[in-house]
Amino acid sequence: MVHGFVHESARAGSGMVATPHWLATEAGRAVLEEGGNAVEAALAAAAAIAVVYPHMTHMGGDGFWLIRDPAGRVSYIEAAGFAGAKATVPFYRDRGFDAIPARGPLAALTLPGQVGGWMLAHEAARAFGGRMPVRRLLEPAIGHARAGVPVSGSQHRLTVEKRAELADVPGFRDIFLEPDGTAPAVGTVKRNERLADTLEHLSGAGLEDFYRGDVGREIATDLERAGSPVTRADLESYRAVTRDPLRVKLANMELWSSPPPTQGLATLMILSLFDRLGVAQPEGFAHIHGLIEATKRAFLVRDRVVTDFDHLTHDPTAFLTPAALAREAAAIDPRRALPWPHKAARGDTVWLGAADKSGVCVSYIQSIYWEFGSGLVLPSTGVLMQNRGTSFSLDPRARNPLQPGRRPFHTLNPGMALLPDGRFIAFGTMGGEGQPQTNAAVMSRYAMFGVPLGEAIARPRWVLGRTWGSDTVNLRVEGAFDGGLAEQLAGAGHDVEILAEPFSDMMGHAGAVILHPGRAGLEGAHDPRSDGGARGV
Repeated sequence: MVHGFVHESARAGSGMVATPHWLATEAGRAVLEEGGNAVEAALAAAAAIAVVYPHMTHMGGDGFWLIRDPAGRVSYIEAAGFAGAKATVPFYRDRGFDAIPARGPLAALTLPGQVGGWMLAHEAARAFGGRMPVRRLLEPAIGHARAGVPVSGSQHRLTVEKRAELADVPGFRDIFLEPDGTAPAVGTVKRNERLADTLEHLSGAGLEDFYRGDVGREIATDLERAGSPVTRADLESYRAVTRDPLRVKLANMELWSSPPPTQGLATLMILSLFDRLGVAQPEGFAHIHGLIEATKRAFLVRDRVVTDFDHLTHDPTAFLTPAALAREAAAIDPRRALPWPHKAARGDTVWLGAADKSGVCVSYIQSIYWEFGSGLVLPSTGVLMQNRGTSFSLDPRARNPLQPGRRPFHTLNPGMALLPDGRFIAFGTMGGEGQPQTNAAVMSRYAMFGVPLGEAIARPRWVLGRTWGSDTVNLRVEGAFDGGLAEQLAGAGHDVEILAEPFSDMMGHAGAVILHPGRAGLEGAHDPRSDGGARGV
């Protein structure tokens, strides 16, 4: 690994927010500066980033919240959309499909759940004394959609890479391409007037209108015209839900993450298994190999267990007991790699976090699944629909079979941790299959080995299996990774590929905010691989 690479974290006394785009970070920081709490700041940042980072997240996606209250209790909001009433296996088979299409109207088969999660989060904000109306929280997003946002390097690159498969999807060209059909250059200002109108309407009518009002009616009409299997009745019936978060205690920290249908179980298992390996130093073979092998054990369990919460056949908490974890840890060979690849899932997303001096802390993640989701932009509202439903199978015997009303598997998983000295951390990342791996890399460095937060996030990383924008399933390491260590990993049986870039956003955009005990204040950092950062007040 490259040592001495310094990426400073931000410090503050009253509030902190971290996101992968600086305009979203500023939206949250301004709310904190005006006296808003961490949940309100996160909501403003979430709405803004759905506008300013549209290839990663949009209004047509899903979201998952972990929220810590001032008393230290952690709650969880699941805002995952279910498959529409017409989304059946015969619906696709009769159209000649052996698998669900990845792009276009037929890929837009699940409800956009994240606005329902915003509704529950806003209720939580008010319970913590928040007084900011929805109108104020949506203001930055409305302004950016109306005035336009400069295209980021990330958006430009992914538009170039995916243009051929997206250019003919209804609505995509008008919003995301130039008039001649080419990808807009970095810095080109792109507007979405219809989305601005939608957000402005919601700011007056309330977020519920997205499902059961004028906006919901327009969304349903456009989906029907496009040929999507989502109906108006589906939208009207949608509600985000609260559940108990998954929780596990390690020797040196307590962890929380999201239950199925997310892969939060994998994040908790990886760190729990690694904790049992007795590794004493960071960045060496034992650290990296141990985390990779723990990842494999966790993914084998995940792929056998994780599905819609209402259709679980295994209790996920059973895999977090000391006996179960000891059994899995004992199966890890400290010198040799378990043969791989195994089935993998891709996806992209954004993670953002916020905290305030009252002790409220947020770890939030929202996504449209693949870059640009389904590609379908609804003409009346400017909403880009996700393609999360492509993770369903048309085989009725599969772990996640397509059924109306069923929620698909999610790579998304926000995280939280409590350390013995009282530090409380909200953490997370984007990156599909890489999310639990990046979470484990950052948290093992920071919480187990004492690496400063900014450096723990910035140091070279690795990913096993598919991640966002990639179908490769081997072990990829960044170019800045220690070449000698890469050789050791290859010698142990890992199929290692060294990326050309020293630091690649293929490794995800990780971030964290920390509530320090007493008067030590707040700390935050976000990945230098992203377009964002952390700011406080």
